[in-house]
Amino acid sequence: MTTDPVLHHERSAPMTTDPVLHNPDLAPTRPDERTWNRWHLAALWVGMAVCVPTYMMAASLVDSGMNWWQAMLAILLGNLVVLVPMILCGHAGTRYGVPFPVFARASFGVFGAHIPSLARALVACGWFGIQTYIGGQAISAMVGILWPGWLTLGGGATFISLTLPSWICFVAFWLMNVVFVWRGTDSIKWLENFAAPFLIVVGLALLGWAVSAAGGLGTILAHSASLVTESEYSGLSWFIHVFLPGLTAMVGFWATLSLNIPDFTRYCKDQREQLLGQLYGLPTTMLLFSFIGVAVTSATVLLYGHAIWNPVDLVVRLAHDADSPLLAFVAMFTLAVATLSTNIAANVVGPANSIASAFPRRVSFRSGGLIAAVLGVLLCPWLVLDMYIGWLVSYSGLLGSVSGVLLADYWLLRRTQLDLDGLYDSRGPYRYTRGFNLKAIAAMLLGVAVVLAGKLIPGALFLFQGAWFSGVLVSGAAYLLLMRRG
Repeated sequence: MTTDPVLHHERSAPMTTDPVLHNPDLAPTRPDERTWNRWHLAALWVGMAVCVPTYMMAASLVDSGMNWWQAMLAILLGNLVVLVPMILCGHAGTRYGVPFPVFARASFGVFGAHIPSLARALVACGWFGIQTYIGGQAISAMVGILWPGWLTLGGGATFISLTLPSWICFVAFWLMNVVFVWRGTDSIKWLENFAAPFLIVVGLALLGWAVSAAGGLGTILAHSASLVTESEYSGLSWFIHVFLPGLTAMVGFWATLSLNIPDFTRYCKDQREQLLGQLYGLPTTMLLFSFIGVAVTSATVLLYGHAIWNPVDLVVRLAHDADSPLLAFVAMFTLAVATLSTNIAANVVGPANSIASAFPRRVSFRSGGLIAAVLGVLLCPWLVLDMYIGWLVSYSGLLGSVSGVLLADYWLLRRTQLDLDGLYDSRGPYRYTRGFNLKAIAAMLLGVAVVLAGKLIPGALFLFQGAWFSGVLVSGAAYLLLMRRG
């Protein structure tokens, strides 16, 4: 096992405990808290990546005009691309033991860090509401299998578009999330370690069923062409209008996590563990479960005469054909576990730390998580589910401008050297202008402006189609230029 030559110093608590910037949950992790190895981090990624959106991810690419292997290539490349900022930002978490909102203070200023931090939190709260709705629906379906009269409770009356059974299960699933937040990081690690092998086995079992029922994997892939929507583009035009937007969407899928990954890597034993954990967990899981989605859906074309992209609809069909309530129950339980493991890690930890950082004297990690959970409900995202998901993915792509500033500052400007005490001192080296680094904010806004300009200026559409790439490059270059000019 490799060790960081300055790790012992950087694991220590800061000398300053400025109440405006510090509370125990935001303090650098102690040596005894560094309990995560590569397999814990890989399990975290399996738990986050195995969800309905991942299974259906290839559907959007195939609908845009890609065949199965082109879709897989876009997914693999997209996740390898986003793995780079994951590892680079994760380095700061492991080296200094600080969460993302504290790490962002070095580039954006001790108070300016709230801008990217809370922007990322807003996205997570929206996704939290969506995932909680999905998990609640899965629980309601499970109860309905055991007690058919369950779904008729309340006579079909609705409140904010949800029936009484849906509300009861929504609240129940919401409380499950809150329990893990309340119990802290160790319980989250336990959940991911439990969910990872279970979800892998279920996914492979679904693939095994498809291969067996449809006459082999070769047969399935040969018929996958029936899923492809014929594209009007070809050559370079196809790359710009089909492949590049698809690649950007794959990067944008985890763009938010590439910002707040230090929230998790701060618990890793060393840099080797955080690097290998992410390498083992992220691209492999995303590729595998997206492939399962394409293969199984192609099998449904052979078996049923039409494509069934939604795994929930497929399992309901299988359970009906086999007259097996047990199969349906196991499937809904799997969906609930997958949704819970994704929701906790991807949509609660980040905003909990962000809100705690914004109000450290009044808000802890626990209370920050509760606030995020409440906001996720108040947003009622299930009312505009399709539009909301599309907006959130686009919004995540714009956060590439934040990544550009963070990476340029930490790796190119400071060469990974941060003043740990200064990150917790409101009058220290990261105060800039009253706590705000106006140059970082300007660079971030410039990156966003260039991305949006690609939507408005004829001939510059590639800037918007490759939003994350445009944002990272423009904001990073602008930040370095502004900072070095003094």
